[in-house]
Amino acid sequence: MTTVTQVAAAMQTVLTQVANHAAIASGFIQRAGGKLTGASFVQSLVFTWLGHADATLEEMSQTAAALGVEITSQGLNERFSEAAADCLEAVLTQAVSRVIAATPVAIPLLQRFSGVYLLDSSSVNLPQALATRWPDGGGQPDAPSPATLKLSVRFNWLNGALAGPLLQAGRRHDRTSPLQTAELPAGALRVADLGYFDLDQLTALAQADGYFLTQPQVGTVLYTADGQRTDWVSLMAAQTDTAVDLPIALGLKHRLACRLVATRVSAEVAERRRRRLRQDARERGQTVSAACLKLADWTVYVTNAPPEVLSGTEALVLARVRWQIEQLFKLWKSHGQLDTSRSANPWRILCETYAKLLALIVQHWVLLTSCWGYPDRSLMKAAKTVRQHALVLALALSHLPSLCLALERLQRCLRCGCRINKRQADPATFQLLLEAT
Repeated sequence: MTTVTQVAAAMQTVLTQVANHAAIASGFIQRAGGKLTGASFVQSLVFTWLGHADATLEEMSQTAAALGVEITSQGLNERFSEAAADCLEAVLTQAVSRVIAATPVAIPLLQRFSGVYLLDSSSVNLPQALATRWPDGGGQPDAPSPATLKLSVRFNWLNGALAGPLLQAGRRHDRTSPLQTAELPAGALRVADLGYFDLDQLTALAQADGYFLTQPQVGTVLYTADGQRTDWVSLMAAQTDTAVDLPIALGLKHRLACRLVATRVSAEVAERRRRRLRQDARERGQTVSAACLKLADWTVYVTNAPPEVLSGTEALVLARVRWQIEQLFKLWKSHGQLDTSRSANPWRILCETYAKLLALIVQHWVLLTSCWGYPDRSLMKAAKTVRQHALVLALALSHLPSLCLALERLQRCLRCGCRINKRQADPATFQLLLEAT
């Protein structure tokens, strides 16, 4: 568990010493003694956008003034350059490398594992002028190449620890992320999007005494318990029950032993899925396979966790946790406005993206020390409270005891509220996870 003092020290180090060093190394600060330092520049941006994601240059200059640096909004605007982006990217890299973890959340089903790791990515569109730095790889022939920044994240839902966001060019596949092959502790459970499905990686995880819970690729070779090769559509068509839990093996060469856990969905849900599949295919200029359309009748997962560790019912409930990383991206984009900017200047937009990511990491660190251990926490409500205290944190940053005191006050605020109300008709994920055991 990370303490308030450790979070305060991490914030102070990253946003002060690391920022000053990065500013000199990147060439953003070329002479010592100027009124604007790497630390004051980074802090002004990070805490302004932490407090107000749609902040103006005037608001940033006011934050800078509160921190002791008087600079006009025009003067600040002139500092958004390639060197400034290099500086902020270096600070972001150092922030991401620091592991901040909370007390494990009080949900027995999750605590059966040494960690519950969610993998996913999200993309941020950037101006075409940045295509050489963050190429997308898409677009039409003879058209300007778009620019996209992909954010890869591994989120431990047990203790809230983040690995990432790691920055990649938008054209890179999820399976090329360093997080795809990063080792997990024995007894950990990996829950990942289909983009990360790879039998080599799943086999390595199983051999290292880890567990996986994932939807299968429809084209994956499938064997029944008696060693007979079959296909997904035929296997599911043969099922007469609404819930299925079968031993299977995956892969022509791997023969990875695992379980197929599935439940039949209503006709209405199945048809809604088919419409979404067709729509997604049209947007990509592709055609949906007949197998995918038929399998829309089922919710299907595969796992190597034995029944005594994870029952079929529990597996289907636990699979819902994967969507929590989507909620994290929603928090970053909708509330943190990560992919919006007031400017058309490419370098200012890139600086803004990096600074907002830094602000969101700081926000996440604060949340971990405050309310992560509560199953019914609301990250959306908690983030709103953190934003209200952004300037207080900025002013306390230079003095560690003062920063600890500010974080402790914020901690009390977050513990008093920021909860999700229980629902009868449509239970929240935390309710289902608690009820599963």
